[in-house]
Amino acid sequence: MFKKITFALAAAAALTLTAGTALAQAGKQPVRVVVPWAAGGTVDFAARQLAQKLNEQTGRNYFVDNKAGGSGTIGTSNALKSPADGTTVLFFEASYATLPAIFSKLSWDHDKDFAPVGSVIETPMALVVSANSPFQTVQELIDFAKKNPGKLNFGSGGVASTPHLTAELFKNAAGIDIVHIPFKGGGDALRGVMAGSADLLFTAAPTALPHVKNGKVRLLGHSGTQAYPAMPGVPTVAEAGKLKGFAFNNWYGLAFPKDTPADVVNQLNADVAKAFADPALRGRFVQQGAAIALSTPEAFGKLVRDESKRLTDVSRQAGIKPE
Repeated sequence: MFKKITFALAAAAALTLTAGTALAQAGKQPVRVVVPWAAGGTVDFAARQLAQKLNEQTGRNYFVDNKAGGSGTIGTSNALKSPADGTTVLFFEASYATLPAIFSKLSWDHDKDFAPVGSVIETPMALVVSANSPFQTVQELIDFAKKNPGKLNFGSGGVASTPHLTAELFKNAAGIDIVHIPFKGGGDALRGVMAGSADLLFTAAPTALPHVKNGKVRLLGHSGTQAYPAMPGVPTVAEAGKLKGFAFNNWYGLAFPKDTPADVVNQLNADVAKAFADPALRGRFVQQGAAIALSTPEAFGKLVRDESKRLTDVSRQAGIKPE
């Protein structure tokens, strides 16, 4: 009996050592940061800024891998089905919370198949039109849309993307009929507005502001509830359009595949917090219209669950269907 117990203990110790060795080796391997949207949008921008800082800070190679398509499901599925060893992490935003509402079947379980790391930033959505647009204010746009139902269209980075969801909230609040035109990504949608193929667009402030400054698009308002240093004097859409209760802030965060060890999750959470302690990185985001919104893994998991309930209602009311 003693020999059997000794053997069992030795086997358990060997397994623990093997697991520990594997994690130690994984800690030296590159980390693939999966962005389930095309390059050029705000999700991509935020992921690349953070990955670069983590590279400098940890000496480990964090690199962004854009896997767009399927309203974000292709990249999400790819990330959450990857080995749970800390070498693949998903960087996603609020539209993730709507996926169960618009897809009858997903290749992963929305509640069980990811290990939240934490939120990173949040951004209001900027309402922009072409620099050549006749609309100078939110109210002018709403008044025209009410008199001409179905004549205006709005761009988005894709079906069920956050720009799409924000515009649907805007439609409901304003009581207007505007037509959705999905593009292949946030960058393409913004270029569509510049070219005149889309009349308006809700896009994250960091994506919009450089083009507002160079005069290629006009900023009418933002979807937040407060003033932002990067947008002095810019009204909220709720104020400018007299839309009581209209507000939407997009949130961004990280998650590993399920079964990723807690120490790996907590280490990345700590590394992200350290990265944003750098005034240069914080300032870069704040100057572009974002707010730093770090959280614990537990708090981020709750945010995702709560937002899923809220945005599911928006998706169903709008009749959003997959691409």
